[in-house]
Amino acid sequence: MRYCLALDLVDDAAMIADYERHHDEIWPEIVQSIQSAGIDVLDIYRTGNRLFMIIEANEQFTFAEKAKADAANPRVQEWESLMWKYQQALPWAKPGEKWILMEKIFGLPPAPSGGGGD
Repeated sequence: MRYCLALDLVDDAAMIADYERHHDEIWPEIVQSIQSAGIDVLDIYRTGNRLFMIIEANEQFTFAEKAKADAANPRVQEWESLMWKYQQALPWAKPGEKWILMEKIFGLPPAPSGGGGD
C-alpha cells in the first residue's frame, strides 16, 4: 500500500539545511523502527519548506500500530522531539498533529494496449 503525507518546515534556510543534515545521518534505531513497522520504502521530498513523504508498506502496516510502537520507544521519541523544532504543522492540522495523510485525487489511467490484431 502507498501513502503520501505532507508537512511544513520552519521557513529558515539554516534550519532546513540542519534538518536535511539530520536525515543524512539518521539514527539506526529510527531506520529499525520504520522497517519493523512494515514500511518497505519511505522517501521524503522537499520544495521550499514543504515536505512530501511517500511510504510503501506491507499488509501488516497500520498507522495506529506504528504510533503505538513509537510511543513506547524512547529513542523514537527523542528523534521526534528533535525533529519537531524544525517542523511546523500545516494550517489545517489538529493540535499536535505533524505529518498529514494526503488524499489521492488523480491517477494516470493505464495506457491502451498498443497495436492491431494479426
